[in-house]
Amino acid sequence: MSTNTVEINRQRHRFDGRESVWLFGYGSLIFKADFPYLERKPASIRDWERRFWQGSHDHRGTVEAPGRVVTLIEKPGALCRGMGYLISPQVFDHLDIREKNGYLRFTTQLTFDDGQQVEGLVYIATPENTAFLGPAHERDIARQIASATGPSGPNRDYLLRLADSLRDLSAVDVHIFDIERYLNEQASD
Repeated sequence: MSTNTVEINRQRHRFDGRESVWLFGYGSLIFKADFPYLERKPASIRDWERRFWQGSHDHRGTVEAPGRVVTLIEKPGALCRGMGYLISPQVFDHLDIREKNGYLRFTTQLTFDDGQQVEGLVYIATPENTAFLGPAHERDIARQIASATGPSGPNRDYLLRLADSLRDLSAVDVHIFDIERYLNEQASD
């Protein structure tokens, strides 16, 4: 599958007659809401875990030196904490371009802190896309993040803002926090 998923996403979901749709954000969508929304509140999804396994050559790296950004990997019993946004369907015109580097829209069940559950959408970069980098040791991921910079800035800023945002949500994510620790250790060496 091509890394440019704009047209694929525009064919995946129809919003006929819908005035709003819930969207789950688990990476930069937590801390960079550069789109209009009707409502924003913490949410979780089950059976998915956040991993720095997606390459980024369009935002946090280049084709020659891709950065790493998060995607979701299926894991029964896992709980991924993030942010839910109630948006108008027109916002997907912007989001599909922002998330074009291998991310596809999927339907998911969001659970809010009060226990309310709603159906929504989430962008996931699957292993079938050409920018998918897959697993690596957290130390190696930190090294790659430390050296990558792209049009949206240094890859390290993405990691550090995500880690801080997860703390603000009282979310424990060992994978993210281990990479952050290795990145900070490398900076102090």
